Amino acid sequence: MRTEYQRAGLGVLVIATMATMARRAGLAPLVAPVRPSWKDRFPLHSIDDYTSWNRGDGRPFDPWLRVHVRLGAQMLRPEPTSMEFTAPLPTWEGWTGLRFQRDGSYVFPGGLAPLQVIGQVGQYWEPNVWMRHEVPTSP
Repeated sequence: MRTEYQRAGLGVLVIATMATMARRAGLAPLVAPVRPSWKDRFPLHSIDDYTSWNRGDGRPFDPWLRVHVRLGAQMLRPEPTSMEFTAPLPTWEGWTGLRFQRDGSYVFPGGLAPLQVIGQVGQYWEPNVWMRHEVPTSP
């Protein structure tokens, strides 16, 4: 009999692998920071607001969050400041292909939230969503 992870296809191979590793290590449940796949389309909306968006069937609007939920994960909470990236402006300009003319907030390709530029430094906080997967005791 195929498990829910197997039925979901290759897109969830990482989730299945993490669940297997957690089970083998006796680290259940699996709690993971999840990067929403469509959040970069809405960088000016907060992660709190974005995670409240649902489709007509009640499942999350975001496809990657929806995969996790479909596999039985519980959304614990959005985290607006999950990872910090601070670097000099020339580094940010190389990463983004943009030129930052003055201090302020900037939207950049692939960013889930705006980049904050102050002086010659850019600071970016990447948001994510903490999700909990119950890990079965047997494969």
